[in-house]
Amino acid sequence: MHRVVSWLARAYVALVFAAIFLPLAIIVMISFSADSYLSFPPSGWSLDWYASVLQNRDFMNGLKNSLIIAGIVSVLSILFGLPAAWALVRTNFPGRALVRNLILMPLVLPTIVLGLGILMVYTPAGLVATYPGLVLAHLVMTLPFTVRILQATLSNLGTDVEEAAMSLGAPPLRTFLQVTLPQLAPGLIASAAIASILSFDEIVLSLFIVGPRLSTLPVEIFRYADQRTDPMVAVLAVLLIAISLVMVLVIERSVGFVRVFSR
Repeated sequence: MHRVVSWLARAYVALVFAAIFLPLAIIVMISFSADSYLSFPPSGWSLDWYASVLQNRDFMNGLKNSLIIAGIVSVLSILFGLPAAWALVRTNFPGRALVRNLILMPLVLPTIVLGLGILMVYTPAGLVATYPGLVLAHLVMTLPFTVRILQATLSNLGTDVEEAAMSLGAPPLRTFLQVTLPQLAPGLIASAAIASILSFDEIVLSLFIVGPRLSTLPVEIFRYADQRTDPMVAVLAVLLIAISLVMVLVIERSVGFVRVFSR
């Protein structure tokens, strides 16, 4: 009986993994298609669509903009998220629950409603189709994740080492920089990487804010897929998957996922 249950469990896990990774495998195969339209299996194999993507000015400009915005958002997420997480974990002040809920509110609101509200604020302020506008909009979506990760990391650290350092005469700032901050490195790296991925892949908010002067890669992919159905769409999907996978590997190789939420 135990062997039967074990076999069924393995079969279930295999089916789950197949449901997740089989569509990705199909997309990768279609990206190497020699056909002029989306079809599976392809009638031939070619790298021409990859060359076409690299030669497309709109896609390359969108990629450049997405990388710049994602980099800025990851840094700002840490700069704003770390003090917020510290205040929520290490201090007790009136309205702490309200502040926590306000920070998490963008995760509850429908993204399209949030995008419309941001557009109404940005239009009179002249922030539409600008780097500051896109950075601030993406920061609204990434900051809750950053705060939650850093809250979990801070909660797992405890205060024993910090109290020991201060009892030996170390001032609070030096204690934070030399004792607490190194221990926070896994959470900081993970937060920055996740913020980068979320910003790079964000499309709903970006659709409300981009314009002819400035666009992002996901928006350019959406516009292209809305008008055409050829393997270039699959190539662009593979590009997004590859960039996200690189970021995940950075986290795993540098700090490991387990260390992000445990000591």
